[in-house]
Amino acid sequence: MRDDSAVVLLVTRARDGDRAAWDEVVERYAPLVFAVCRRYRLSMADAEDVNQSVWLRLVEHLSALREPAALPGWIATTTQRECLRLLRSTRRSEPVDPLVEGHDVADVAAVAVEEEVLAHERNAAARAAFGELPPRCQLLLSLLMRDPPVPYEEIGRRLHMRVGSIGPSRARCLDRMRRCPAIVALLDSRVERAGGGDHRGEPTVER
Repeated sequence: MRDDSAVVLLVTRARDGDRAAWDEVVERYAPLVFAVCRRYRLSMADAEDVNQSVWLRLVEHLSALREPAALPGWIATTTQRECLRLLRSTRRSEPVDPLVEGHDVADVAAVAVEEEVLAHERNAAARAAFGELPPRCQLLLSLLMRDPPVPYEEIGRRLHMRVGSIGPSRARCLDRMRRCPAIVALLDSRVERAGGGDHRGEPTVER
């Protein structure tokens, strides 16, 4: 498991009763909860019920979570279980792609949840890295990512930059992002997962 220092610090503060840290945990991972709920095609009302249940479970187990960096996996797995519990209680069919044959529903759902965790981690790392860039780099990359695209001439005027300098400047900004601790940690975690050492889906909880 990668050592996500930001998550570890956040969990530690929340354990110690820091309300701001708890609010940040909810704000940071609520999108992950709702993303998993969408995999199960829950209504908004049901998704809200699952969301509340997940945070209640976290309140109960936060102090027993021995590996704080595993929090995203714990949240995703707990959300999956709450979705299945709700579907069983309302006698709905468990969602599964009808084109997927020969696979157990739980296996398909587990893969989907893992994908949501990885996507959430990528987005969080990208936001953290972008936030550490100098304002000029942030503005440059924001303009380059606009849809529809902003002409290079317009970007040059806004940033008082020669058009020929935009490409090299973009490369330098992206290189700074790649060297951001959040991105480095994410890349390290991919290497670890490729080696079979990742167990974030089932973090250890003290009994």
